[in-house]
Amino acid sequence: MRLNDLKPGNKAKIVRLKSGDFLKRRLMEMGLVPGEIVYVEKIAPLGDPIEIIVKNYHLSLRKNEAEIIEVEEVE
Repeated sequence: MRLNDLKPGNKAKIVRLKSGDFLKRRLMEMGLVPGEIVYVEKIAPLGDPIEIIVKNYHLSLRKNEAEIIEVEEVE
C-alpha cells in the first residue's frame, strides 16, 4: 500500500521509499523514514497535496511524492 492510498484519519507505518536518490533523501530529511508512523490529516479535493503529520510536524506532500512511500496501516 502507498501513502497516497490512505484516507484522512488513517495512520500508517512507513515500510520503504521507492525512488531515486534525490527525492528519497529529501523525504528522509523531512522525517519520512522506515518505521516512522504517519497520520493523514487531510487530502485536497483533487488529491494534491496530501497533508500529513509525522514526528509532530505538519507536512504537505505532492501526490507523486506520496506515491513512492510504501506503508502498512496501523490502528
